Amino acid sequence: MTVFRIRINGRKLEIAAQEGSVPTILDAAKQSGIAIPTLCHHPALEPYGSCRLCTVEVEKKGRKRFVTACNYPLEEGLVVETGSEGVLAIRRMILELLAARCPGERRIQDMAIEYGVTRPRFLLEDESCILCGLCHRVCSDLVGVSAINAQNRGVLRDVDTPYGELSEDCIACGACALVCPTSSARRRENIYPLLASDIVELEAQFLDGTIDGDLGICRRMFAGRSAIEGQDGGMVTAILLQGMEAGLLDAAVVVKADKRYGAAAFLAEDADSILEARGTKYVRISVAPPLMEALQKGRKKVAVVGTPCQIRVVRCLQRAGYFSRRFPDAEIYLIGLFCFESFDYVRLKSHIDQLFGLDLAKASKVQIARGKFLIQAEGREHSCRVSELHELVREGCDYCGDLVSRLADISIGSIGSPEGFSTVVVRSLRGERLLVGLAFESQEVRREDVARLAAMKKKNAETNFAPILAGLEGLERERLAPAPSAICRQEH
Repeated sequence: MTVFRIRINGRKLEIAAQEGSVPTILDAAKQSGIAIPTLCHHPALEPYGSCRLCTVEVEKKGRKRFVTACNYPLEEGLVVETGSEGVLAIRRMILELLAARCPGERRIQDMAIEYGVTRPRFLLEDESCILCGLCHRVCSDLVGVSAINAQNRGVLRDVDTPYGELSEDCIACGACALVCPTSSARRRENIYPLLASDIVELEAQFLDGTIDGDLGICRRMFAGRSAIEGQDGGMVTAILLQGMEAGLLDAAVVVKADKRYGAAAFLAEDADSILEARGTKYVRISVAPPLMEALQKGRKKVAVVGTPCQIRVVRCLQRAGYFSRRFPDAEIYLIGLFCFESFDYVRLKSHIDQLFGLDLAKASKVQIARGKFLIQAEGREHSCRVSELHELVREGCDYCGDLVSRLADISIGSIGSPEGFSTVVVRSLRGERLLVGLAFESQEVRREDVARLAAMKKKNAETNFAPILAGLEGLERERLAPAPSAICRQEH
């Protein structure tokens, strides 16, 4: 244990630290109950020092200077002033500039008023982003997705997706919106910051049925098996084919096998293309590009088959009016797949080769069932426990608490169904329409099996989000991120 003897605002302090670690001035101030304002700091992330609002004055060997408290390490005998006239003047100038830049941001305006800034002298372009870096740092450093990042330099510096286009990496986990000190993250159309409260709103807007705490909105739930040979009961393929035949659909965004990447999303416009996409790939694929392709080609009735994160993406875009403004006559049907986690295909392929001497790209069928990863190849079945593959799970999956695609019109998986059947959860009137006239065998679902795994995945996500939530102000945490259990109490 190391002890640093310092002085802050005239108070003698002894700050203890684990051997090998050095606290910052901000750490010491918080530990001692001394308030230092911050905007770009979050305890779950490495200090960044971009907002400069935590500026303090330090004295060392008789020399004084201004430093940022969030990333300045403690030194024995350090003398710190957090409220000198020089410090206050710097903070006032920073807040005056931010208040001029962000006139609509309540938190910025309130902080400015605290420092006596009521009417900024400057005239700046109205913005909401203060370039604090929290959004892209939490996305890359914790979630691991890197859907957004800082771009350009100087006055052109910005935070955006590559080329400012719809993100193909964002999984709509909402971490960026949680840490953003303004409304900037939630205003962006090319990423999809989705909070727990947003899920409740989206369910009310697009779905219709009875709320279930673990499974979301349910109109009905059953195990189905069609006459089509496919994954489990082949229900996804059967629904798409029936939808096209009945005129409800004129295209579908589906995923087919790809030897290099494991899978690729593409636009299916006929029955043969749909049949080509049979089977689950267990790889996360962005559905945005083929969906936009379909709409731009004039396809008005499009089904999208995707994992929970991709269903969330489409719902966020729908709520933002992205499609309705550009394609006002479009009807989009969402068919969500159950997904506990997806894998990095390149590493998974290498791992399977080492385990079984198999080329995963040549497997006739891949399936996860009863806690096992099953592969059928060359007339034989090989398997390993799914838990053994955790190191191969894609980045971001640990922050997704949705097993059952709760925002889809219809959700489909194998959990809870007899072998050879698919579990089907109908969540909306639009989903009901896709089942009209569809021939299939029906059985009961072991609902408790689905609920147990759904609760487990939600619990895992809550655990991973805990450090992010813990770093927020108490009131802000309550406002932005109601506990997922709050969703269970909503009535529709």
